[in-house]
Amino acid sequence: MPSIRPSRSFYSLLSLCVVVGTVLAGCRSGEATPDRHALIDSRDWYDPRSLDPANATDVPSGRAVAYLFDGLTKFTPAGQVQPSIARSWDVSPDGLRYTFHLRADVRFHDGAPLLARHVMQSFRRVLDPATKGGTVWPLYPIKGARAFADGKGTTLGIETPDDTTVVITLDEPFAIFPKLLAMPVASILPDSVGADFSEHPIGTGPWKLVEWKHDDYLKFARNDTYFGGAPSIDTLIARIIPEPSTAVAEFEAGTVDILYVPEDQTRDWEETDTKKATLVSAPALRLWYMGVNVTRGPLKDVRVRQAIAHAIDVPTLLAQLLAGRGTIAAGVIPPTLEGFDKTRQPYAYDTLTARKLLADAGYTNGIDLELWSSQTAPMPRLAQAIQSYLATVGIRIKLVQRDASSMRAAARAGQTDLVVKDWYADYPDAENFLYPLLHTANRGAGGNVSFFSDTTFDRLVDRTRRERDATVRAGLYRQADSVGYAQVGMVPLFFYNEVYAVQPWVKGFEVPVIFNGQRWERVRFGTTDEGRQESRAPGIRGARN
Repeated sequence: MPSIRPSRSFYSLLSLCVVVGTVLAGCRSGEATPDRHALIDSRDWYDPRSLDPANATDVPSGRAVAYLFDGLTKFTPAGQVQPSIARSWDVSPDGLRYTFHLRADVRFHDGAPLLARHVMQSFRRVLDPATKGGTVWPLYPIKGARAFADGKGTTLGIETPDDTTVVITLDEPFAIFPKLLAMPVASILPDSVGADFSEHPIGTGPWKLVEWKHDDYLKFARNDTYFGGAPSIDTLIARIIPEPSTAVAEFEAGTVDILYVPEDQTRDWEETDTKKATLVSAPALRLWYMGVNVTRGPLKDVRVRQAIAHAIDVPTLLAQLLAGRGTIAAGVIPPTLEGFDKTRQPYAYDTLTARKLLADAGYTNGIDLELWSSQTAPMPRLAQAIQSYLATVGIRIKLVQRDASSMRAAARAGQTDLVVKDWYADYPDAENFLYPLLHTANRGAGGNVSFFSDTTFDRLVDRTRRERDATVRAGLYRQADSVGYAQVGMVPLFFYNEVYAVQPWVKGFEVPVIFNGQRWERVRFGTTDEGRQESRAPGIRGARN
């Protein structure tokens, strides 16, 4: 196990902003504020892939890009979409044209003003095949974007009639398009973007990059001229700490301010008064589920799929594998999103019902299936537990473990009967669960590894993508989720709760439900409990009502 001591290079950095010896002794009691001007975040376990928005395809990259850049829109910690560079926007009656009205006071870190042409240039650069961007699909709704990205077209549905107006035309109506523009890939860049832009990024965001010591830390200084108001803290440091126990030890020593509490330590933190006092929690937009390939053998029969759902004791799985950090799923829409149906009940753990369903389907002697999983913990344990549960009702399971990429490839190629997976939302909307996971258009490579196809489900989801009334759209989401759940297009298991420990001197921190929703603009140091966020989950264990 790595040493619990910070690296020498980090101590060199820390010495610039904290008198370590005298301060930390007082901070551990929660009675003093650290005599430093840097907030130290330890949530990242590995180095960002890139600080260039075109290649920000992982969580550490996406977080850092949100500090450095702005898009036309942005997410709040609670996952709400808000204006950012665009102060407002209008939508044409047919839902095809979005007119964004830009703020006139936005400047890049080098002082240059942001103009409408920068939006067009940034989107063209991301879609240009020569850029080799990693995640360009959020811009695909723009007219001509797919052809442009494939090198088969040269025009995009983007106009800039003046310096503060951007008009975007879509191929077809897509009601939640502004949410896609809050993703990292839609960040707005300056005119000059050189080959070393990832190492020396220039954006308009609330933070400027000061230093990036790879695999150790990223240091950011606040942007004093930020159009949204300068952050409350002078300096932000994102530590890279691969070993969870190291991060825990540093939090307890006072050398980091924000800690992601490891799952295997959850009970200890909950049951220790001093530790419990530091905890905050919120539901993450993350679903754990079992894909059920509805095109293979017995799984074609919905009664077999229902039997599988009834044979698994999901509450016990949640308690034993994830220390109760989550809520039992009765569909694919998380509880925090519009469209969640709180009245729908999960499949009850009922082995008698499971056996009867199998018998009704003609399988009185049981069936034989393969259950695939990655080798990444705790997926093997989850697969083993499911194997044990299914055996009790006559479903004989052969476990197949592969590295994560091989497992995904097999599932997308339709080579798996059952596969345990999890799904992180790309953006906070129910559409990002329903459409990729269960829509016919996404069978296989698109994310629908169950190869589920239902015309009623597809029609409802297609309507949501065009429906501009949020209330009507939420109702359609609920209906679609109900159809998928009744047909057991997959076996949803549980939604995950993220749990953080926050030092008592940190005020205003909100657990973000989406990875780029917390930009540290209003987080500050203080000596009172004012501004401390309470858990937004009903207890860390979050049992479903």
